[in-house]
Formats: sequence, C-alpha cells, structure tokens
Amino acid sequence: MNRAIQIAKNGLGYTYPNPMVGCVIEKNGIIISEGWHYKCGKEHAEVKALNKIKDEIIFSKSIMYVTLEPCIHFGKTPPCVDLIIKKKISIVVIGIKDPSVNGLGIKKLREYGITVIEDFMYYECKILNKRFFTFHKKNRPFIILKWAQSNNGFINSINDKTIKISNIYSRQLNHKWRSEENSILVGTKTVLNDNPKLNIRYWFGINPVRILLDRKLDISHNYFVLDNTQKTIIFTEKNYNKKYKNIEYIYISFNDIMIEKILYILFKKNIQSLIIEGGKKIFDCFIEKNLWDECRIFISNTLFIKRGLKAPLIREYDIKKNIIISTDKLIIYNNKKLKF
Repeated sequence: MNRAIQIAKNGLGYTYPNPMVGCVIEKNGIIISEGWHYKCGKEHAEVKALNKIKDEIIFSKSIMYVTLEPCIHFGKTPPCVDLIIKKKISIVVIGIKDPSVNGLGIKKLREYGITVIEDFMYYECKILNKRFFTFHKKNRPFIILKWAQSNNGFINSINDKTIKISNIYSRQLNHKWRSEENSILVGTKTVLNDNPKLNIRYWFGINPVRILLDRKLDISHNYFVLDNTQKTIIFTEKNYNKKYKNIEYIYISFNDIMIEKILYILFKKNIQSLIIEGGKKIFDCFIEKNLWDECRIFISNTLFIKRGLKAPLIREYDIKKNIIISTDKLIIYNNKKLKF
C-alpha cells in the first residue's frame, strides 16, 4: 500500500476532478504490476495495472492493493470493479472508501466471492486525497493560505514595494504548488502592487484558474486577456456583461457572507482546491471565519523590514513541517479545528 500511495502522487495536479489513485498487484510477495490514475477521462489506476498483464492466469491467487475504493459506475471509463471481477483477483485491499461510490464497489466485489480488506492504511490514504475528501464532505474547495514574511513579521515594505521577501528557490517551490492546485485567489491590491502573473512559469504542468476579488473592477480586463489560455474568474459588485475567451465575471455582494458564497460557487464549478496568495484583508477574512485547511509561510532569515504591513496571525494549528530552504524557513501548518 505504501507503494500504491507513492505512485498515486504522480497524478497530483492532473487528475481533477478525479482523486489520485494508485494500484499495486502482488503475488507471492512480488509486485507483478502497478498503475496510477494520471488524467481525468483516461484509464483508472486499477485498469492500468490489470491491462499490463495479458495472461489472466497470472492473476490467480494475487492481491490487489488500491488506495481508493474501485468505481462501479459508467463515466468516461468503464467500471473498475467489473474488470477486477473478470480478471479473477483473489483479494482486494482498499485504503479508504470513495464517497461517490459509497461502499457499492466493495459490496459487488464480495458478491462475486472476492475477499475485500477495508481501511488499510486509512489515514495515509485519506491524506493523499485531502482535497477530494474536503470537497465532497464540506462542499467547498480545500483551502491553502500562502504568504512570505520578513524575519520580523512583515509581508511587505511601505518604503519599497519591489522587495522580494522569499528567495528564488522558495519562489520556484511556490510555482510547483500552483501546478498542484485547481485555483489561485488574490485581491485587487495584490494585482495593483505586485503585478502577479499567477501562473507556473518557474515550473511545468497545468496553470491554476485565476480568481480575482475586484469589487469596483479597478483592474483592466487587458491584464488577464494577455494570456488567453489561463482561465480567470473575477468576482465583482459591478454589472459587467462583456465576454472574453478566458474571463468570467460573476456578480456578488461584498458583504459578511461573501467568502462563503464564493466558496459555494467554486464548489458548483467543481473546483476542488484553492491557494490564496493575498492580500492581508483576504487572509484575515478567511482566518477569522476559520475557513482554511493548510497554511504555508516562507520566513526570510536575512530580510529585516523597518516599516511595512504586518503578517496575518493564525491560531489553533498543528505544525506539519518546518523546512530550511537556503536563506528562508518554510513552516506548514494544519488547521487544528478542521477535520475532514
């Protein structure tokens, strides 16, 4: 199962809206085949692993380890359960149930005489698809807060707006993170002050959907039209009916429940994860409402800012990781109050 989890991670950032899944088939203590889900609409992990071996006799008395309950429904691909039954796998070890399958895959496997072991390495398999489970159980995306701050706790300088707080290695890592998430959100001031592209130019993969909170439409649409390959959603209080290839304008009231409404709209649009990169008012709003799952903070060990904007303050957290990246320190927090 450890190997199945390991190879499942190859799909990170590519499988949306599907979960990451890894599958390993073992016989007599030897792995005879494996596969992982790579892209929505393509073969699932179980199918990949099963189709690699043409001689079905080899599967006799074999054990399949799969991180998520095999599917039973017809979608863009046939049900995995039916192929497992056809190939006569003896035992199927499942990490965690799929909320969209709800135990029906396990039930059918048992009906055909296949031994099923459930919840094996349950916690590890749950963490693997933390985005998927948060989305389906909380009806909102998995939310990541990310910012960089000086060693004395400022996220920018009043005197010099051009200062880069994090180093080049941290910025590259941040672009890798962007490739792993469905969407990225910023506010108007962040765009006006930092001119961010919100893409993955220091990495490779799929650009996230850009989400902008622009109450008065202060940002020219030209800023986002320049790259018409990256989808952009702009939430605003202005009525704006013009249509562009990559931009969608959504009217919303900027009131006390604005954040909840935005998250629900993103949920309905099947956006499973959201990384928030500013500004401070947006961070504070999500923190006050306790609407965050993970917080990633780069802290410069060398930069001292005399006057600037104080970094947000989070409470009720568990420290997940503490890493040194050259001149920066990276701390990753989990929200202690939110369990999925």
